[in-house]
Amino acid sequence: MTAKWDAADYAKHSSEQQRWARELLAKLRLRGHERVLDIGCGDGKVTAELAAAVPRGSVVGVDSSADMIRFAADHFAGTPNLRLEVMDASQLNFDRAFDVVFSNAALHWVVDHRPVLRGIAAALRPGGRVLLQMGGRGNAQQMLEVITAVAARPPWADVIPPFPFPYGFHAPDEYTQWLRDVGLRPLRAELVPKDMAHPNREAFLGWLRTTWLPWTERVPADRRESFIADVANAFLAAHPADAAGRVHMAMVRLEVEATA
Repeated sequence: MTAKWDAADYAKHSSEQQRWARELLAKLRLRGHERVLDIGCGDGKVTAELAAAVPRGSVVGVDSSADMIRFAADHFAGTPNLRLEVMDASQLNFDRAFDVVFSNAALHWVVDHRPVLRGIAAALRPGGRVLLQMGGRGNAQQMLEVITAVAARPPWADVIPPFPFPYGFHAPDEYTQWLRDVGLRPLRAELVPKDMAHPNREAFLGWLRTTWLPWTERVPADRRESFIADVANAFLAAHPADAAGRVHMAMVRLEVEATA
């Protein structure tokens, strides 16, 4: 199943992904002249920040969702050194075009990362850098347990058939080998625990609606909000909000650095 993203809704409910992206951007230590590829650019707000960080360089943002690219183009059309393209991460078609390849909160949507890494290796100039962060082994385990349990019981079991695990949550050792296999030099691959904190139940519902598409899109549209509410209720019963009403989710990110 190909996820049908609602870019405007995602943009409203992805503040944590943006916060993590800013932490990652700081690690790039950009000098301002680099040519950067952003894989899985989504709604474009992080890609626009990348473009602002390289005023003498340029940024290409790619995403497999045409809706995301349209949204990004509508909101950041005035950024002169930014180009946006609809492109599958597994089918990158660049040749020695970039000094830096960056990706945040996107590549876990690809199960097999080896084609992605081959495309990255081909896209980098000699000495180019890679910095990727995505869901890693053990990511969102609390939510996975809850959402699969809810989907397996009435009334949802009748509308959500069993399906293969939809994410590529990988471990550092296998990722390091894949990097070497495509000719990249691994510098670091590590799992980083993250606390995803939603300010209230409404924000938590928005995040469920905009990111757990492998489950929600299998539910008829007129029952989708009911399914999401059931998942939220089940999660909060097992993992109550804190005293301030914030809903916390234990996440694990795989962070990867390499050079060409």
